[in-house]
Amino acid sequence: MPRQETVSARARPAHAFGPAQRAKAAEPARERAQAPGRAQRPVIQLKAAAKIYKMGKVEVPALRGVDLSVYPGEFVAIMGPSGSGKSTLMNLVGALDVPTSGQVFLEDQDIATLSESDLAEVRGRKIGFVFQKFNLITSLSALENVVLPTMFQGTPVQARAARAKMFLEKVGLGHRLNHKPTEMSGGEQQRVAIARALVVQPEVVLADEPTGNLDSASGREILALLEDLHIKEKKTIVMVTHDSHVAEFAERIIMISDGRVVGERKGVRHRD
Repeated sequence: MPRQETVSARARPAHAFGPAQRAKAAEPARERAQAPGRAQRPVIQLKAAAKIYKMGKVEVPALRGVDLSVYPGEFVAIMGPSGSGKSTLMNLVGALDVPTSGQVFLEDQDIATLSESDLAEVRGRKIGFVFQKFNLITSLSALENVVLPTMFQGTPVQARAARAKMFLEKVGLGHRLNHKPTEMSGGEQQRVAIARALVVQPEVVLADEPTGNLDSASGREILALLEDLHIKEKKTIVMVTHDSHVAEFAERIIMISDGRVVGERKGVRHRD
């Protein structure tokens, strides 16, 4: 596969790194990914995780004994075609569902042992979600959309707006605070969604086809933003995609097919 081109100067947001800066800043993460016998504990770990859906008397296996570890500060892409099981895997990683068998750990917590209310708390504290369709509330401004998660996290009332504003500025939308989603481009809406994911300061950012509803230029900007969050903020990012070009932005690409992990490799942008 030809090397993915670096985001062009026109497409790159003002806050994005240049190629030399990216390579230098990514070195510690790359060394960590290559090091045998990691000293760090995984932030996400699946052990023989399986998921079977029942449709009447028919059992449909979606995941078949998946083993997977994601370490702090990694940028991992889970790539597979439609029907491969990647959406089910995303649901398990995001504590949106529990396995039929096997185990899923988020920072040493086995999600299968948690009650529904405890699962919701784990999701709220540890996972920041970025969805393909943005999932913004159209009647609220960008600022109000980003404030919303803080209302469920015990953030003091007087601090909520300031914190939301800070994260909108981080994604380059300080000038669009009071605009509603219908007044924004697709790329801007996805930036709002990323700010909303970050405002709770999660352990993991889980991005589900984050460029799926965007044109190519906006898609490159969102990928550059995720890459910057990984490099500058040391965020752990798990991105689900069917697109091999999108996956190349990740440090590590995990390929899934028919509910099984079938391969793993480094992203082109992170190879020596």
